[in-house]
Amino acid sequence: MSENQRWMLLLASQKRWICRFGDWSRMQRLRSFPRRGPSNNLMPDPSLAAVKQSFLQTANLERRIARVLRDTYDQIYNGQRTGRFRVSELFKTEKTHFGSLVEINLRREFDLEIQDGKKMDYQIGGVEVDCKFSQKLGGWMIPLEARGEICLLVWAQDTADPKWSMGLVRASARHLNSGGNQDKKVTLNKVGMQAVEWLFKNAEMPPNVLLQLTDQEVGRIFENKNSGQQRINELFRVAEKRRIGRAIIATVAQQEDYMKRVRGNGGARSLLQPEGIIILGDYHSHRVFAKNLGLPVPQAGEFVSARICPSAKRDSSSVSLGGPELWRVAMPGDEIVKAPILPFA
Repeated sequence: MSENQRWMLLLASQKRWICRFGDWSRMQRLRSFPRRGPSNNLMPDPSLAAVKQSFLQTANLERRIARVLRDTYDQIYNGQRTGRFRVSELFKTEKTHFGSLVEINLRREFDLEIQDGKKMDYQIGGVEVDCKFSQKLGGWMIPLEARGEICLLVWAQDTADPKWSMGLVRASARHLNSGGNQDKKVTLNKVGMQAVEWLFKNAEMPPNVLLQLTDQEVGRIFENKNSGQQRINELFRVAEKRRIGRAIIATVAQQEDYMKRVRGNGGARSLLQPEGIIILGDYHSHRVFAKNLGLPVPQAGEFVSARICPSAKRDSSSVSLGGPELWRVAMPGDEIVKAPILPFA
């Protein structure tokens, strides 16, 4: 028996009671009782459930989506050529194109899980799915051809604390606002937003370290207009104890062989060594050093710099960096001591 049928039986029994005892105030209360019929009841959606189940079985799904979104931002900034690292610096046409890049890059990353759709962008678990991206939560524009279809909704913001979300919803009429723009695209209404089945909500995206720094600190990094190496050196001085992505290295260096500016043998690792600064990469040993020193652990393609100094006592803050000496993260008043050469393994 459906909920609507149970409600009708309850109403009929209450009417019989009222006819017998004449309690009209009770009848008035019944009339104001919120009716939940088929028109607003959330019905199961087997196709949406199949898409959700199929996609969530993907290995390392959250980490991979976050990486795709980070790479897409970096791709459209094109920092190595332009020096840009903020959404506000993009052209209007680039912002419009952003959603298409997200759609393409997700398709490439999840080639086994996502196939080309016949009507919509994708097929996931054998079901047609349209992919929609917006940098404003709830700002997805649903086109006429996607109405009634399942939509994969993606939202992300590249800020000092970058976040992203991904969910699924059926773009049925009851989930959509009326009206629309000139292309007859509409957004989700309140009921539609409540109907979204979130796969991930406010998940973390790899950081854009330049957005975590003050304008003065960013100015110091880019102050030297003639030397990419000097800009990279200043980046590792200023952005200590933060995860620095490969794309940021390219943006700051603005040179073809930008990774050379990080390495030893003339790069930042050797040039900053006399200042006591180490640069940890995504090597296994470096990740262990970072964890033991209480620093952020660099992920694939990332670096973390920190000034260190010898430790006078053996305690939880003292760490061996591959040799007999013990080291710890330096405090502002600590003496500057040349940093050791780190093993790469």
